Amino acid sequence: MTEDFFKYQAQTTPHPLAMRISHAEGSYIYDENQKAHLDFVAGVSACSLGHKHPRVVNAIKAQLDRYLHVMVYGEYIQQPAVELAKLLATHLPKSLEKTYLTNSGTEAIEGALKLARRVTGRSEIIAANNAYHGNTMGSMSVMGYEERKRAFRPLIPDVKFINFNAPEELSQITTHTAAVILETIQGGAGFIEPKDGYLEKVREQCDKVGALLILDEIQSGFGRTGQLFGFELYNCIPDILVTGKGLGGGMPIGAFTSSTEYMDLFQDHPKLGHITTFGGHPVIAAAALATVQEITESGLIAQTLAKEQLIRKLLQHSLITEIRGRGLMLAVMTPSAEVTNEVVLRCQDEGLILFWLLFEPKAIRITPPLTISNDEIIKGCHIIIRVLDSISA
Repeated sequence: MTEDFFKYQAQTTPHPLAMRISHAEGSYIYDENQKAHLDFVAGVSACSLGHKHPRVVNAIKAQLDRYLHVMVYGEYIQQPAVELAKLLATHLPKSLEKTYLTNSGTEAIEGALKLARRVTGRSEIIAANNAYHGNTMGSMSVMGYEERKRAFRPLIPDVKFINFNAPEELSQITTHTAAVILETIQGGAGFIEPKDGYLEKVREQCDKVGALLILDEIQSGFGRTGQLFGFELYNCIPDILVTGKGLGGGMPIGAFTSSTEYMDLFQDHPKLGHITTFGGHPVIAAAALATVQEITESGLIAQTLAKEQLIRKLLQHSLITEIRGRGLMLAVMTPSAEVTNEVVLRCQDEGLILFWLLFEPKAIRITPPLTISNDEIIKGCHIIIRVLDSISA
C-alpha cells in the first residue's frame, strides 16, 4: 500500500509522514501495527470531537438510512441542512442569520469574496500578510505569502495587503474597498492573536468607508478558543463569517454566514450567483449538526481554557521559547526549524502526533480534539518534554 500511495495518489510535499492507518477512535489514531498514536493535531483542527465520536457516527448512520445526495444545493428542503443553518443562527448575532453550506473552507472563502463584491459593487479586497485562507485561486489571491503563490500567478486582481496588528495601516481601507478579509487569529503565521483592540479598529474603519469585514474562523471556530467563535473574544462582529474544519466533526464542510439582506443577493441579478452540487450534503450536514449540538450542549467549551493552562504548565523547557495562541489552538515555539522538525518526527516515533504550521517553521502545532482528557494531555506533554530533553542533552 505504501508503494501504491506514492505511485497513484498525488502528494503535497516530497516527504509526507506516510503513516499507514488502521483505525482511529477518541484521541488516538492506530497504525497498521496497531500502535496507538495520541492525536495532538485533530486532523489540523478538524476533528473537534476526536475520532469516531458516537453522536456524530450515529447521526451519519441514521442519515445513511434516509437518503444521500438528492439534488444540487438550495433546491430541495433537506432536514439536516436546514436544522444546521438554523442552529448556527441561534448561536450567532442577529446580523449573521443565513448560512450557505459548502464542501470546504476554501470554497466558503470563494463565496464570501464573491458576496462582498456583489454587496458593495466594488472590486478591491484587502488581506493580511502571512494570511492563509485556502488554496483555490480566489483564496490563494488573498494568501499573504508570495513564496507559496508565485508559481500560480496571475491570480485575481485588486488585492492589497496590510500587516496584521498594524492599525497605522488601516487608512489603506478606503471607499474603493469591497472587503477586508482577516483570520480572527492568524493560523499559518503562528497563531497570532489580535492585540490592543485591533479588530475593533478594523471594524470601525470598514464601517467608515462602507467596506465589509470578512472573518475567517475556519481554524478558530467551534469552541477551540474557549468561545464558540473566536470573534466573541475581541468585540468585533463581521459582516461575513467563514467557518469549516471543526464544524464537520471529521467530515468535509465549509460555510459562510451573513445577513439575510446580503445572502439573498445570490438569488437574482444574476440568478445562481453562487452554486455547488454537493454543498449541504445531507450526510455531512447531519454530522455537522450533531457536532455543533455536542459542542454547545456539553461542557467542552468551558473546559478549553483550563486545558490550555494545563498544557502551558507542563510544557516548560529551555528549548521552548514561547507558546502562542489561545485555548486548544496553540503554537509551541522552538529556537529553530531544525528543532521543531526533530520534535515532530521523534514524537511520532514515541506515539504522539504533532504537526507544523504553514508559514512559521519554528512552530509546533498543538490543536488536539476538544474532547481530549487531562490525563491524555499530561501523557502527550510528557512525551514532548522527554523528546526535548533528548535533543538538548
